[in-house]
Amino acid sequence: MKPQRTMRLRHNRRPGRRGYAGFDSRRILHSASDAILSVDRDTAILLANPAAARMFNTSVASMQGSPLARFIEPSGPAASTPLDYFPASMGRAGRRASDYAVTGIRSDGTLFPIEGSISSVDHGGWPIYTVILRDASARLLVDQKLARSHDQLRQLSSALQSIREEERTHIARELHDDLGQLLASLGMDLTLLTRIDHLPEASVRLIGTMETNLLTAIASLRRIATNLRPRALDEGGLYFALQGLRDEFTERHGIACTLLADEAELRLDDAASTAIFRIVQEALTNIARHAGAQQVYLNLFRLDGTLLVTIQDDGRGILAQDMDKAESLGLIGMRERVWAMDGDITIAADEPPGTRIDVVLPITGHVVQ
Repeated sequence: MKPQRTMRLRHNRRPGRRGYAGFDSRRILHSASDAILSVDRDTAILLANPAAARMFNTSVASMQGSPLARFIEPSGPAASTPLDYFPASMGRAGRRASDYAVTGIRSDGTLFPIEGSISSVDHGGWPIYTVILRDASARLLVDQKLARSHDQLRQLSSALQSIREEERTHIARELHDDLGQLLASLGMDLTLLTRIDHLPEASVRLIGTMETNLLTAIASLRRIATNLRPRALDEGGLYFALQGLRDEFTERHGIACTLLADEAELRLDDAASTAIFRIVQEALTNIARHAGAQQVYLNLFRLDGTLLVTIQDDGRGILAQDMDKAESLGLIGMRERVWAMDGDITIAADEPPGTRIDVVLPITGHVVQ
């Protein structure tokens, strides 16, 4: 048997001085879409690509040899190295950091926002810095428009909540004053009927059934009116309204609820009292619907000019993916009310069992003496 011949593959072309290993890096620099600068330790620009020249409305030749301060504002008063043109927390030499905001200076003196990164390499014992920059003007405009839209949506949400609260107050008052008085009048009429002598037994039973149904209707009316707008909130203040909310929650759902608060610390104006009441009310509603809890703790106390609200249950806990669902309208409403008061809200389920809601509200301008 003849031995098999081994074939060796060879390139027909050998790379020359500018072959694969020695590909000209200047060509890559020239074709890059991002602005790239090479800067020495004295902040002199050694090399700039055409993208950088276009960004600053100048030429590559005029950039090379110029100080970096001609095109980028330093972040501090004294800029002795290229790192001084970027945030001090950027990192040590050799570590690349991205998305550091700086201010660019075009050839006509126009200032514009830039995002970029800086890194360094050692060349013959001297650091050479590479700066990659991107014009952030368009994105900044988009961010500003989004911020304005976001603020407008917040203002709209706050206005809608105020209108909704006014409508609730109006409906609750109408129910209590008109329908409530009418039902009370019917109750009195039924009482007078029972005093008539020699009523047929069937009529007595019917009147008794009517009285029972009437009492049920009055209780339902009071519950509906209280949910719309508790009279205690207007007549007694936030503390007594929360007491009523706690009692109704325990009676209706059979869940023990402990309220820890001081009436003197909850003397707030109507806007703050209503917002806090609705936050607690929504939290209790969510607990009754989803938590499967046996115990709830409500803790409200003032610390300087801040009101701290904690709502904690021993239920199954909320899942992280459920906190930002679009259909979680209760949580969204709570957040909007908190943010409308420039407060902060934290919802955590990392302390099983149960869920804990912490709300921090500035109330300096809402305290009633």
